[in-house]
Amino acid sequence: MSKPVPLSPSFVDEDLHNLRKPKPFNLAQFLYNSEDGTVMGRNRSSWAKIGIFYVAFYGVLAALVAICMWAFFQTLDPRIPKWTLDRSLIGTNPGLGFRPLPPVDNVESTLIWYKGTQHENYKHWTDSLDEFLAVYKVPGLTPGRGQNIYNCDYNQPPPKGQVCDVDIKTWSPCTKENNYSYHKSAPCIFLKLNKIYGWVPEYYNTSQNLPVSMPLSLKTYIAEVEKTQPEKLNTIWVSCEGENPADQENIGAVNYLPIRGFPGYFYPYQNSEGYLSPLVAVHFQRPKRGIIINVECKAWARNILHDRKDRIGSVHYELLID
Repeated sequence: MSKPVPLSPSFVDEDLHNLRKPKPFNLAQFLYNSEDGTVMGRNRSSWAKIGIFYVAFYGVLAALVAICMWAFFQTLDPRIPKWTLDRSLIGTNPGLGFRPLPPVDNVESTLIWYKGTQHENYKHWTDSLDEFLAVYKVPGLTPGRGQNIYNCDYNQPPPKGQVCDVDIKTWSPCTKENNYSYHKSAPCIFLKLNKIYGWVPEYYNTSQNLPVSMPLSLKTYIAEVEKTQPEKLNTIWVSCEGENPADQENIGAVNYLPIRGFPGYFYPYQNSEGYLSPLVAVHFQRPKRGIIINVECKAWARNILHDRKDRIGSVHYELLID
């Protein structure tokens, strides 16, 4: 019986090396292996189980989200905010806004600056007012507005479901046809009180006990209305004057259209379909040219507070007419 021939150490080492050497990675074979029919290392049965699991998982997840959203929307009314007045972020003190605004590339500015003798120079301001006032001129531009417009007055508040008209066509010289008087270096600025759902103004509807800080011209105006048109006393009054003594000297005469305030029959705001906020056109008749005039406009009611720093109940802008 012959003895087995021993393997040489070099032969054994080469064999072990071949066993340890990993097979080269083949992407095409990984994506689809024709030998065992696997796709990315898994057969059809494995992929089917994974697919069923994820379909069931995301299906249940989507159903839970849909149920939560449905339950949430049942607590909301499309026209009535869930949180109002003191419970809301807006609070109970409306702010005051003005139009026209400076160009969008200078959004932080409040300066209205133009040369009255050049149409191209004041064109931005009149075009901006045209755009802002378009919804007041064409009822169809406001969703739901048209059939429900009511010709309101102090003794004719709007019936339920109807909204008051704001007729700006007769506010001459603050009309489009008159370039809002910009070409005469006597610009018109439009004021608008911010909307707060359910807010009811407490009017200064008597000339007695008016605030000390109220301008004398407004006090005189309220006293005159009290004598001649007492039905118009339920108004949120408006005043615009120079912020500083020098501004007060340069601002000149100021006129308010159609009256000096926001009529009370527009309130409370209840998000009625087609509602448009009332406006006041402030016509600066003879402002001094070539100098910046700081203007502060305020809305006056017993439940409107004023804070110059936070611009509560008031608005600031500047006029510069070359």
